Amino acid sequence: MSKRAVILAGGKGSRLRPYTVVLPKPLMPLGEYPVLEIIIRQLVHYGFDHITLTVNHQADIIRAYFGDGSKWNILIDYSLEDKPLSTMGPLKLIPDLPGNFLVMNGDVLTDLDFAQFYDEHCKRGTIFTISSFLRTDISEYGVLETNHKNQLSNFIEKPRHHYNVSMGVYMAKREITAHIPEDKAYGFDNLMIDLLARKEPVGVITHSGYWLDIGRPDDYLEAIEQFERSRKRFLP
Repeated sequence: MSKRAVILAGGKGSRLRPYTVVLPKPLMPLGEYPVLEIIIRQLVHYGFDHITLTVNHQADIIRAYFGDGSKWNILIDYSLEDKPLSTMGPLKLIPDLPGNFLVMNGDVLTDLDFAQFYDEHCKRGTIFTISSFLRTDISEYGVLETNHKNQLSNFIEKPRHHYNVSMGVYMAKREITAHIPEDKAYGFDNLMIDLLARKEPVGVITHSGYWLDIGRPDDYLEAIEQFERSRKRFLP
């Protein structure tokens, strides 16, 4: 069965400056590969045969590097945004989306089994499925808890908080494009609020492996170190 993926590669990467002054964020290198090439190699490994890159900022550089995808034995085409449309808005510009497709950010380092995620979404039959990750944040401070008399009732030294967060990797049915407005920025958050309001079932599948959103300079440096240490994990 043909498998289609849409990779969101149109952002400016403002949080990753100064690295992204010259290169678009998806072309930031991890070892000898840009992060987006690592994603493409993973998708090829997991049986995807058609990728659409949604591009805007520095689109010509991305096109020049990836071309038609023949280098990786996969079809790559492009959807150009005339203006930034956030994460879900670009899907409205792609007329030939299949019944089910993967959509993901182009700056993610993960060891997710994309084929298994694809199949699980199709089996569940939900309109949208989120790949999630259990993230733990450790507070830098000791936390004071007080009672109604403003007296100390408890003290917690650097507490841990656990969050189930979106990995920026999703499976979707083509029907979600009916919820996306024309020519308007429309993000993942907008879509989730709209689907919840309509009581549409949204699946969540928690990934227990590795995931990092390469959004800030510290994240990028961590991604470089992790990829060099465990590259076989990311390039099976």
